[in-house]
Amino acid sequence: MSEAEATPKEVSRAEAREMLDQGAQLVDVRVDHEWETGHLPGAVHIPLAELPARVGEVDKDRPVILYCRGGNRSTMATVALTEAGFDAAKLTEGAVGWEEEGLPFEPEGGYVAESGEAAAILEARKRSS
Repeated sequence: MSEAEATPKEVSRAEAREMLDQGAQLVDVRVDHEWETGHLPGAVHIPLAELPARVGEVDKDRPVILYCRGGNRSTMATVALTEAGFDAAKLTEGAVGWEEEGLPFEPEGGYVAESGEAAAILEARKRSS
């Protein structure tokens, strides 16, 4: 295991907001239903499973901050992009930490959904009722 795999670069919410103000990219690597229920403003949605095929959508000349619900998927994405030569970092505590701090979500009233297939089915039922 390389050192990058053991400890991917990580940034706090305050550091992330400062980096975004300076032009960093923000990538949400969660699945579709999680993105739809709520995401960080300004984020681009590239689910982790699609990242290898869509890596060309990420600008290699700008820092990139990756996030997921809590940190597992963004850790994998950060390691992969770092190994591919990107200046990548994961957001500490992901979307959950962002929400707990009361920071904004899109769309208005958005929130952090549970991950997983069962959660996707429940979210779809909520939307259709």
